[in-house]
Amino acid sequence: MKTTRILILGCGWVGADFAVQCRNRGIEVWASTTNTDKCYRLKSDGIFAFLKDFDVDKSVPDFLPDTFDYILTSVPASSKNTIETVSRRFDNVLSVISLLQYGKHIFLSSIGIYPHIEGRIDEDFNDQETLNPLLFLAEEKMTSLSQTIVFRLGGLFGKNRIFAKYFAGKICTTGEQPANFVHLQDVIQLVFLAFAMDFEHRLFNIVCPEHPSKKEVIVASAAKYGYELPTSFEPEQTTQKIVSSDRVIQTLEYTFLYPSPLNF
Repeated sequence: MKTTRILILGCGWVGADFAVQCRNRGIEVWASTTNTDKCYRLKSDGIFAFLKDFDVDKSVPDFLPDTFDYILTSVPASSKNTIETVSRRFDNVLSVISLLQYGKHIFLSSIGIYPHIEGRIDEDFNDQETLNPLLFLAEEKMTSLSQTIVFRLGGLFGKNRIFAKYFAGKICTTGEQPANFVHLQDVIQLVFLAFAMDFEHRLFNIVCPEHPSKKEVIVASAAKYGYELPTSFEPEQTTQKIVSSDRVIQTLEYTFLYPSPLNF
């Protein structure tokens, strides 16, 4: 029986957890990282990890197999980078993937691509001039590859990422904003599902279907994990943007493990 083989490019927080869950399912996992310590940790977990910095290198390592069932790309297009850096980075990712054979490719992007607007927003939003230029550039380059699906992830939480921790003893000015968050385990389950299923859509928002206020999430999170509350909630004028996950729920017939950030 053939063993499934997966390649993870940019094995960060999501990728590392996904890699271990793949290994636990008997999947052969190859993963790139820019961090030497993480490379050793991944290897100790039974992952075929290797160092690669896409900002400076577009070569395919000699030891890397040329055929994969699936590829997960989690290379960031960070706001701290210039457009030139992001362009070069994803050109190099593109060069590597283009030389490989694969069945399906998922690129992890972010709902940060959407502008701050009032109301509900879904994947049909197409005002390109208002989209985040770095994320839009990265998505354009990745979707030039065949069999590619883009996951726009909401704010990521789970494990040691606890929302209340970031506001303990501080002033919170975003408490009235809706929470467009998602739990790590839902992201991983949806990646597994998307690799396994056939469907028409190639773009999905990966966000909890429920959107309590960030203040409600902070209060619930602080109570659950024992963190201090913010010293005060001082709402500034903020937009009430809600990012819809209806498409992924309907297309993949998915029930979220954590439908609300109040349960993180």
